[in-house]
Amino acid sequence: MKIQLALDRMNMGEAIEMARTVESSIDWIEVGTSLIKEFGTNSIKEMRKHFPDKKIVADMKTMDNAAYEMDLCFQGGADVATVMGAASDVTIQKCLEKALEYNGQIMIDLLNVSNSRLEQLRIYNQAIFCEHVSKDSQEIADHAMIHMRNHAGSMSAAAGGITLSSLPVMIRRGVDVLIIGSAITQAKNPAEAARLFKETMNGEKGVKKV
Repeated sequence: MKIQLALDRMNMGEAIEMARTVESSIDWIEVGTSLIKEFGTNSIKEMRKHFPDKKIVADMKTMDNAAYEMDLCFQGGADVATVMGAASDVTIQKCLEKALEYNGQIMIDLLNVSNSRLEQLRIYNQAIFCEHVSKDSQEIADHAMIHMRNHAGSMSAAAGGITLSSLPVMIRRGVDVLIIGSAITQAKNPAEAARLFKETMNGEKGVKKV
């Protein structure tokens, strides 16, 4: 199980410093959508330059123009790039082809994806499937819970409002990648918060999945 640090709503200097502060406790570094929108795909290149040994995730949230956007992500140094599950099949297929071309991966963001659409997406079993509670939903409901669906045969990720108290549930559900943002980045002591996430995660190893 991996911890993916989500970096959003900060400048590049802050993002790099935050990642450096918690580096020993996290596995993957996400260049968040807000960073890409504000600073361009140079934000991906900067993160790759400063963290050559970490897996870099470009949260591009591609909906169209797949080949162009995937080239930007993977040429910038990303290992993983995101595409929305609500995108067309041709877009998702092109993202997957580009990822394979660069020896990378795609993460399919299941935000607002129905169960019937999810069934259609299961053919992309080389992708990582990310269950996602949106930021706006989190702000409306303080305890918005991630609904984990069955992703047997594919890697799974969970994003959106994960806290230390909800972490054991996510682990028991067999999530492969936990995407954690503000619970670390907005903590009074981000390094300590990240360490506690890592320790809690390790302490839950061996617990039977439900």
